[in-house]
Amino acid sequence: MTTDTNPDPSGVVRQWLSDHEIDHELMACAPELADTADFCAHYGVAPAASGNTIIVASKKQPKRYAACLVTATTRLDVNKRVRKLLAARASFASADETRDLTGMLIGGVTIFALPHDLPLYVDARIMDLAHIWVGGGSRSWKIKVSPTELHKIPNLEVVEGLAMETRS
Repeated sequence: MTTDTNPDPSGVVRQWLSDHEIDHELMACAPELADTADFCAHYGVAPAASGNTIIVASKKQPKRYAACLVTATTRLDVNKRVRKLLAARASFASADETRDLTGMLIGGVTIFALPHDLPLYVDARIMDLAHIWVGGGSRSWKIKVSPTELHKIPNLEVVEGLAMETRS
């Protein structure tokens, strides 16, 4: 089982949210329920309103990274869309790369408080939602935010077709 060494986002993430005047709701989450499917099922959150922040890495050197936000009902288009955005073949960053780059564990990675030079791509369909639940910086927290607040994030780019609907 993955342990969470940063169970309280009152540090970096909470300060970042305050500094950027992001209107949000913070919810405690049992770390063992942080993965999207478990979180949605246990807390009654619709998967279409739950976001996954995924770190991707270029395959060529020097390695470049980007963060991507998609809903739980979609699949990130790494092979075409992300490849075009990074101008290089890309793949999902490993759990170790994600932790080293963001200081966050899978299941708690958030779009907030990322490195200032890391591009953040958000699937355009998220902008039509009333709200989106995202990681809280640790597996112990989730953040509910209106998509309109996302425009306050530096390096954010809304991208049409970043993700594809998953098949049922």
